Amino acid sequence: MKPKVLITNYVPDDHIEPLLGLAEIIKGPSGGPMCTREAVMALAPELFGIINQHELTVNRELLAAAPKLRIVANVAIGYNNMDLAALDEAGIWGSNCPGAFSESTADHTMALLLALARRVPEADLYVRSGQWARDGFQPGSWDGTLLHEKTIGIVGFGEIGRAVAKRAEAFGMNVIFHSNRGQDDPRYHTLEALLSVSDVVSLHVPLVPTTRHLLSEERIALMKHGAIVLNMARGPVVDENALAAALTSGHLRGAGMDVAEYEPQIHPVLREQRSVVFTPHIGGGTFESRRSARLICARNVAEVIEGRPPINPINQPASHKI
Repeated sequence: MKPKVLITNYVPDDHIEPLLGLAEIIKGPSGGPMCTREAVMALAPELFGIINQHELTVNRELLAAAPKLRIVANVAIGYNNMDLAALDEAGIWGSNCPGAFSESTADHTMALLLALARRVPEADLYVRSGQWARDGFQPGSWDGTLLHEKTIGIVGFGEIGRAVAKRAEAFGMNVIFHSNRGQDDPRYHTLEALLSVSDVVSLHVPLVPTTRHLLSEERIALMKHGAIVLNMARGPVVDENALAAALTSGHLRGAGMDVAEYEPQIHPVLREQRSVVFTPHIGGGTFESRRSARLICARNVAEVIEGRPPINPINQPASHKI
């Protein structure tokens, strides 16, 4: 009998090719939402592996219901949805997809920045509403901000941060960064120094205890008047109450938010701000990157089925159950 592997949403077979013929694959609903937690829990007793989009909380409750489970593979870079200690204790692998979404997330970062700097969403609504036809050409009314020679401070300088840097440099921006590594690079700044001189602050860090509310009320107060915040990390990296207050007061010019602190719920003050551009956690979402990430997950699960560790482990079970 082939091991059962659940994929929590519907995906084409060519996205999971390494598992074809190797596992019995259970897919989420076609054209619909991802599997509910209740559906996953009902299937859990028979599952060898789970491939999910980062939406599934992998905790002791789930692991206790899944005695045959050997691997949970995230179609994501982040893995704050997984209790790694519980996985280790249960002898179950966790894996992620480092690098799969770097280029697409960097593209989306620049898309949000350009949308804010040139007021694209506002201008689009203005044209669609028919107001432009009524007003006629109004020189100066829609002037935006030039990116050339502005300073972008990148917080988190891994693959995504470095990819953003390349794109920003192509726009003539001055790049500085803050990271746990790279202090010998002349572009490195302490976080406080970066915040004080950056025209744009772009966040690309994982959500861990030390990064929760990394951008706090006190740190937002250090930022330049008229600066822009881009959150391409995880929602709780930003204290959204403090961000809302800074935007309302005019201290900050705008914010680009691909994530939210309590997503999918949006802070009511931020939702009403024209100076905020939202997207629904789609920063890495291109056809190419999604397929690449799913193939990585499928390879990770296939490796474990065949008795080997996954290619991209995020934990090291003391005695994994292979």
